[in-house]
Amino acid sequence: MSVMSAMSRPIRATINLAALRHNFGIARLHAGAAKLWSVVKANAYGHGLERVVHALADITDGFALIEVERAVQLRQAGLDVPILMLEGFYAPNELPLFIAHRLIPVLHRIDQVQQLLGAGWPTDLPVYLKLDSGMHRLGFDVVGLKAARTALTGKVAKPTLMTHFADADGPRGVDWQLERLAAMTAGMDDPRSLANSAALLRYPHAIGDWARPGIMLYGGSPFPKMRSAPELDLQPVMTLQSEIIAVQSLDTGESVGYGCTFTADRPMRVGVVACGYADGYPRHAPTGTPVLLDGQRSRLLGRVSMDKLCVDLTHLPQKVGVGGTATLWGRAVAGEGRDSVLPADEVATAAGTISYELFCALSSRVPVSEIH
Repeated sequence: MSVMSAMSRPIRATINLAALRHNFGIARLHAGAAKLWSVVKANAYGHGLERVVHALADITDGFALIEVERAVQLRQAGLDVPILMLEGFYAPNELPLFIAHRLIPVLHRIDQVQQLLGAGWPTDLPVYLKLDSGMHRLGFDVVGLKAARTALTGKVAKPTLMTHFADADGPRGVDWQLERLAAMTAGMDDPRSLANSAALLRYPHAIGDWARPGIMLYGGSPFPKMRSAPELDLQPVMTLQSEIIAVQSLDTGESVGYGCTFTADRPMRVGVVACGYADGYPRHAPTGTPVLLDGQRSRLLGRVSMDKLCVDLTHLPQKVGVGGTATLWGRAVAGEGRDSVLPADEVATAAGTISYELFCALSSRVPVSEIH
């Protein structure tokens, strides 16, 4: 039966902070001597910036995000560990905030270097230089890097050189970018920040002095088709659960949901769950997307609507019905004959997306609680 607390609508997300700290420990294990930026952009991947920062502040080496206003809020709340701004500053008028709150910018254009120096940047406040080693989003080429380093020499501390891997989670890997990076930085002994979650877990030679774990902290595998989160000893941090609020019986040939996209090929029992795309569940998730019902594996049926989705009860005991717990992803209540975990990666893969999107899409109308 339901583990939901009394409320007007039974959907709820639970954030397991012990699992978060466990996953950080896995990142630390893989990082070796490297320091770790815990990436908390996008409201800590939908998990709640303040709660995640509070849970990790005593064990991480720093936090990385992109939202300046959120970084300032963290400083105003008393956070004193380093903060790295992954997209730097967006306009020169933000530089006084960076200086006042000691925010470390990632610079990726030469005009940013000039603007930073013109703002009276403190000599003891670090800067990062983003290098384009093949991803072709942000970053200096070899000419721009030399110009930036020349401009900064003697005016700020030695910069850290940073790049981002385009295919650390895929077949091309990272060595082709490491080769480009080596050519770009020949003769430079500046510290490096290289590895994201995928590289941290997969390429120990591509970590650098500072790694930047993101999705792995939240229990997602950066390469679920190669190795699942449980295989990587990563625990789910976010669990999304709701209840079965109605049961329908379908005869052969009858359909369920908008567009009649699922038609029964035999008599079926169908559960209606109080969760839809307005809660953050992907509308494009197809029939067959996994779900746990009272801890027993089943599947989504038909099209996800704004507030509801339908699930298959046909193969489950009759007692699985109204009031039963639907675990959309995360950790269910374990018991005999039950699955305890439905990885978000598995749901995301079925829906043709990634767990990052599931987490970040969690709606503000979903109540969130935390366990420690």
